[in-house]
Amino acid sequence: MSFHTRARRPFRKGLLPALLLGLALVSYAWAEGLSLSDGVLDWVASRYGGEARQRITALREMLVSGSGLDEADKLDRVNAFFNQIPFDDDWDLWDKEDYWATPVEMLGINGADCEDFAIAKYFSLRELGVPAERLRITYVKAVELNQAHMVLAYYPQPEAEPLILDNLITAIRPAGERTDLVPVYGFNGESLWLAANKGQGSKVGGSGRIKRWNDLRAKMAGELAR
Repeated sequence: MSFHTRARRPFRKGLLPALLLGLALVSYAWAEGLSLSDGVLDWVASRYGGEARQRITALREMLVSGSGLDEADKLDRVNAFFNQIPFDDDWDLWDKEDYWATPVEMLGINGADCEDFAIAKYFSLRELGVPAERLRITYVKAVELNQAHMVLAYYPQPEAEPLILDNLITAIRPAGERTDLVPVYGFNGESLWLAANKGQGSKVGGSGRIKRWNDLRAKMAGELAR
């Protein structure tokens, strides 16, 4: 596979401690999923325009129609939906070095960086009923470019080899086939792990320790309350 040629995040061994700066002192209990009401659609149209509303409407329809599918089909549908969104750099999208966008923001501007794809797929699959314990937003090292990257990992069983949902390739593949990626850490709505190629890895605490994750979920709560 080939990675996007614009490498903006060199891999840093100290990135995990850096992301945990500003540790949360409260255990947050945000709701997970994407409840896209008509009020949300109206707000999207007023903020981002009519085409953005159409994109959010398409997401809502995909989630409604996919609710009865088995988990493998849910993974395929969600992965394909979001991989249609153009990739771009956070500097170009948000004028910031590193910005974690909500799914509404991602579809609102019709652009995303790697973490935005992983985040949107996570919350969409949660809305479709996939348990949090089977999902990990996973920070990896992209070996070929020595670059930081994020993907979504799906664990069909606790100690199983995960499947990787990635914006860089269309196919969902087992982690063992993604020799171009080296996992570093993963998290979901509950916990934080030092990652492993297979199995669960080592749990190191709650995901509430990640300030950007808390900020993202608070922002989502405000958006979806409309």
